[in-house]
Amino acid sequence: MVYQIYPRSFKDADGDGVGDLKGIISKLDYIKSLGVDVIWLNPIYASPNADNGYDISDYENIMKEFGTMQDFDSLLHGLHQRNLKLVMDLVVNHSSDEHKWFLQSRSSRTNPYRNYYHWWNAERGKPAFRPGSFEVDGSGWRYDSLTNAYYLHYFSYKQPDLNWENPKVRQEIFSMMRFWFDKGIDGFRMDVIPFIAKDTTFPVITQKELNEKYGGGWDHYLASGPHLHDYLKEVNSEVLSKYDCMSVAEGAGVTTATAHDFVDEDRHELNMLYHFEGVSLGFVPGKFKEVEPGGVKLTAFKKLYSKWDSVFSQKGWGTIYLGNHDQPRTVSRWGNDSPEWRELSSKMLTTFLFTMRATPYYFAGDELGMNNIKFDKIEDYKDIESIGMYQQIKNKGGNLREFLNDQKITARDNGRTPFQWDRSVNAGFTTGTPWLKVNPNYMNVNVSAEEKDSLSCLNYFKKLIKLRKQNPVFVYGKYQLLDKDNPNVYAYTRELNGKKLLVLLNFTNKPASVSTGVNMNNARLLIDNYGKASSTNSLRPYEAAVYEL
Repeated sequence: MVYQIYPRSFKDADGDGVGDLKGIISKLDYIKSLGVDVIWLNPIYASPNADNGYDISDYENIMKEFGTMQDFDSLLHGLHQRNLKLVMDLVVNHSSDEHKWFLQSRSSRTNPYRNYYHWWNAERGKPAFRPGSFEVDGSGWRYDSLTNAYYLHYFSYKQPDLNWENPKVRQEIFSMMRFWFDKGIDGFRMDVIPFIAKDTTFPVITQKELNEKYGGGWDHYLASGPHLHDYLKEVNSEVLSKYDCMSVAEGAGVTTATAHDFVDEDRHELNMLYHFEGVSLGFVPGKFKEVEPGGVKLTAFKKLYSKWDSVFSQKGWGTIYLGNHDQPRTVSRWGNDSPEWRELSSKMLTTFLFTMRATPYYFAGDELGMNNIKFDKIEDYKDIESIGMYQQIKNKGGNLREFLNDQKITARDNGRTPFQWDRSVNAGFTTGTPWLKVNPNYMNVNVSAEEKDSLSCLNYFKKLIKLRKQNPVFVYGKYQLLDKDNPNVYAYTRELNGKKLLVLLNFTNKPASVSTGVNMNNARLLIDNYGKASSTNSLRPYEAAVYEL
């Protein structure tokens, strides 16, 4: 069980409004009480914070807002004392434009660091289009007058892409990884790692070519660089294979057809990856499509997760998640965050995550049923993605009101509001002014209140983790989808060594019937999000029931 902590938003110990390492240290007993095994920490390295730490200016130092290296060492020690593992973010597709390598690189065309990044001299004309995710003009090339050249950045212009084709760059990265492993960390979550390899001729890519070769998506093209797997094998042989560690790729652009290339044991690359197909369902940047009342079509959702289960049914290993720092809150996106249904639908979604065959990744705050804050004004957003898209739409004379309404569901800042600890000022997150507004529902949705309530989202989460750990069938058992065309209920069995379990999930706010074809005569209820089950072939709104058959 991997529990993801977004440090800026978890707990602020010094009152500056930004979460920090001492804040996390003060809450280690809470984290341990959840029953999770691994903490994935978003970037804490030195950074000017153009993209909240994903623009790194020094890979071997701690961001001042977060504390010191001594604080980091204390955090790692505290986690290991409690038998918890620490996985850090590895952000090596790009650095900050304030990193010393880039400052040298842009200083002159003959500088020894020039080849640490991708440059295109302007006398060659404009380079062929590549997308730049966070830019108002949508371009991944930025003109720099200092040396009359363009540099490549798949994300913000403040995040120039590193040149993995240069062996010196790779050795610098391997050395940095060893630095952290030698400190005792337990692994890396590798940010957009499929994008590291580039075709440095930068050919023109037509839409026809994108459609025919890459299914129409730039992400699939960017994840298909010529030497990608050579580089990942080198990461493994030079670093990962030398430590007892975990490696997980943020699998942007990875498909069911390419997943095994990253994670099969005999490939000697990585352990795991997480894909984007699930969280992309019914989604286009900034808004949803193909939805019906209550969200994405459940039949499409079931088909997708069944497909990904089958990918790893014989070899390799999967992951599963419904929310993280790049997503809105799980209950707002996939459940129902109205006061009547928030708790039940949050518990139902947690049941789904913890009863599937894969390693669950769970975002801090979702265990409380935290939901989207739904800002009304662009001024409330801090995320460069939302701000950039707003400006793009404004420049084109688009519908800004519609965009802001869509952001209430989709914006990344919805998942980044401060963690809700108690009913004190700012939900106990900070004594200062929080860097991002606190969700006003913290008076009811907080750790302190939920720890005391036996039926809370938090206590349900803990019970489910315990149940999963006591029953290996949840981890390794065969998965079989039942009643697949049912538009309201997700039903499946898990089976291992003669033990068979049935999972029933109503994804709607109305009673729903289910036809499993399973003999329920000797069925024993293991858990139900209402506290007790009503019927095996009819489920109450957002009911989740798990039976042993």
